[in-house]
Amino acid sequence: MLSKNQVKLIQKLQQKKYRNELNLFIVEGKKSIVEFLQAGYRLELLIATEVFATALNGQPITLVSKEELRKVSSLKNPDEGLAIFHQRQHKGILQEGVILALDNVQDPGNLGTLIRLCDWFGIETLICNSQTVDCYNPKVVQATMGSLTRVAVHYVDLAGFLATCALPLYAMDLDGENLYTTEFPEDCVLILGNEANGISPEVRALADGIITIPRFGKLQQTESLNVAMAGAIVVSQVRKLDN
Repeated sequence: MLSKNQVKLIQKLQQKKYRNELNLFIVEGKKSIVEFLQAGYRLELLIATEVFATALNGQPITLVSKEELRKVSSLKNPDEGLAIFHQRQHKGILQEGVILALDNVQDPGNLGTLIRLCDWFGIETLICNSQTVDCYNPKVVQATMGSLTRVAVHYVDLAGFLATCALPLYAMDLDGENLYTTEFPEDCVLILGNEANGISPEVRALADGIITIPRFGKLQQTESLNVAMAGAIVVSQVRKLDN
């Protein structure tokens, strides 16, 4: 059974302020919890139903009923467990290979999908400005499906970082050169912008190249692509050229 203090902690960690203050975050669902445990994240609290507890040999567990779990979960249909882990502090940013950079991406689902995208395509470094949604937001963590354990997410002064970055910078924008005719080097930074407003002027000004995904529809009326969808297309093309 959960104590009042445990319930209060879970509720607090729904807010970025307390996640940053306590350096903790929530992970929900059997598969994701196991991935964070296997990746060596330091565990603060693990609550689980009896169904899940049998697969967690050696872990300190607070047993709960499905109804208790539902009361503290942010999911409509919680999946047998919820864990609180300590945030991992990543060291310096390794400037090699393909790096993805995000400028003011706001939607948790988009960020989660982009982290999974990085994991799928072997991109180990994701750079975000401070206005990009928190990667430890429970909705982001849920959307990553465990990929957050394999991608280093850094929050920086994006314009400041890019201004001193030694790698070529490519910004995605509706007004740019054709993605499919662009030659990308093996090491580069790909920059994606805000869902509604795109890349900020100060970041755009630093780019060595402005790239667009051409529209093929006859009427050319589609306003834009979802940022995660655009990220998948550009990363797939860059990786294709790498091989």
